[in-house]
Order: sequence, then structure tokens, then C-alpha cells
Amino acid sequence: MMATPINVFFMGKGGVGKSTSAALNAVFLAQKGFKTILVSMDPAHNQSDILQRRLGDRAVRFTSTFSAIEIDQERWIKTYLKDVQGHIGRTYAYLTAFNLDRYFKVIRHSPGLEEYALTLACTHIRKTHGDCDYLVFDMPPTALSLKFFHLPTLSLIWIEQLLNLRRDIIQKRDLITKIKLLDKEYERDKVLNKIQGLQSDFQGLKDLFANENQTHMHLVLNPDLLSLAESIRIFKGLQDIDIRVHRIVYNKTAPDSSCAQIDREFGGIPRINFPLSPTPLIGMDSLQTFLQQNSEIVEKQLEVCYQQDIS
Repeated sequence: MMATPINVFFMGKGGVGKSTSAALNAVFLAQKGFKTILVSMDPAHNQSDILQRRLGDRAVRFTSTFSAIEIDQERWIKTYLKDVQGHIGRTYAYLTAFNLDRYFKVIRHSPGLEEYALTLACTHIRKTHGDCDYLVFDMPPTALSLKFFHLPTLSLIWIEQLLNLRRDIIQKRDLITKIKLLDKEYERDKVLNKIQGLQSDFQGLKDLFANENQTHMHLVLNPDLLSLAESIRIFKGLQDIDIRVHRIVYNKTAPDSSCAQIDREFGGIPRINFPLSPTPLIGMDSLQTFLQQNSEIVEKQLEVCYQQDIS
């Protein structure tokens, strides 16, 4: 049993088999005795099709060590909007006197809602399933995934400016309520506290994503130039925010597939080769059979990938 779950994220171009690769990794880890939850963050929700079970926000259990969850992005957007409207309503109750509260609905069309909703969901799952060994995340398409991982860094820059502005307002307008307690003076400002809370949350996420002991990034690609080109963009996008790619997953490989170009582009990053399956990998039995039939190739590579934990 690990102290905190290790997060394994699977990213890649649409159609490369990212969801199947995530499922295979999750099943492998569960077979090794690790308590593992497969989390579908992709709005396409392919994991319900792969596992042949309807998934939802609550973990669906398949074995004693393997469960799966499907994130409802719309639900988390609504949760976020409700929280924002409630906070604005409590902090700026006077707006109702000017009938300005009707403009709250425009928040629904704010940019960045999708990635923030995924952030809320990810944080919630980490808190509610902290007793797991592994959380395996099947990520959305490239654009949304990169926005998700960039969100903490960009938000911290924005929040720093908000903090400076709020402190300036407090200083100039003397908005602070001062409380005397045990001869110590405390300052209280609801807006400032809220901004500082957000700063702490985003800093925690940024640190988590950059922590190689807690976050493993797996980049899935196929033996074709389009897949390789998008994988290079993903790699550089993550590199910009100090997130290291932990493994290259070369999926749907044939016996004559060459890895030379991949190794040139991602030299030094360990690679996992998943052979092309002659049959669709649908259902738990199919996933387990694939791992068993390819144990000499796949399982040995996965054992090396997770050897520190398996040993």
C-alpha cells in the first residue's frame, strides 16, 4: 500500500489507442495486486465501450483491485458555476440592488471552463480515492489535455496580479476588518482569502504534475508521421511547463515496424511496444488475454516500467 496514489496520465493523438493503452496498464497494475482506478477524462468516454460497462462518477468495481470512473465534464462545470455564483452572491450581495446579478449567466460562456472542470474532478478523485495505489487517467484530445496541464501555471501568473490588486485596494480603501485575539492582530478580507486559497490549490497541482515520483506521463503514438508530429508537439508543450514524459507507448506495432525515428525524436525516454492486436480489445477478458498472450513482450516491458513499485 502506497502512502499516496501515483498518477499515470495517458496522452496522444486521437485514434492512436490511448484509451486501450490506459486500460491495459490499469489492468496490468491491478493484476499485480495494486489497488488501481482507471479514470476516463475523455468526453468521448471510450472506456465504457472498452470495458463493456456503463461507467459514471462513482467507481465501478470489476475486481478486488480494479475499478473505473467516467468523469461527467458537464456536471463539474455546473458545480464550478454554482460555487462561483454563490461566492459572488455572498461577497457582492449589493449587486442585486442594481439588478446586475442577471449577468452571472455569462460566466457559463467563460473560456477555460472545460479544463477547470477537469481540474476539479481530478482533485476530487485524488481526495476521495487516496487509499489507491494508482490512478490511471485516460486524457482528452491533445488541445484540452495541454490546457489542463498548463492551467496551474497560467492561473498562478494571473492570481499573483489579482493578489497585488486586492492588496492595493485594501491598503487604499482600508477595507480590512481587524480582530484582536490574545493581543495579536489578525486581518480578515474574504476576497483576499479566496484568492490566496486558489493560489495554494494551483501551486499544489503544479507541484504535483512536476513531481516525477507522483506523476507519470505516458505519450501514446502509432507508426505513422501524423501521430509522430502531434506527439512531438505534446512533448514540447509539456516540456514548457516542466512536466517530463515518463514513457513512450508505441502502440499497434507490427513485426516490421521501425522505432528508429521515434528513438531519434525521444531519445533517452524508455519505450513500451504494444503489438497490433488481431482482434478488438473489448471487455476485461479480452484485455487480460492480450496481456497473457503477449507476456513475453508486453508484461516484461510493463514490469520494467513499474519495477520500483513491483519490487
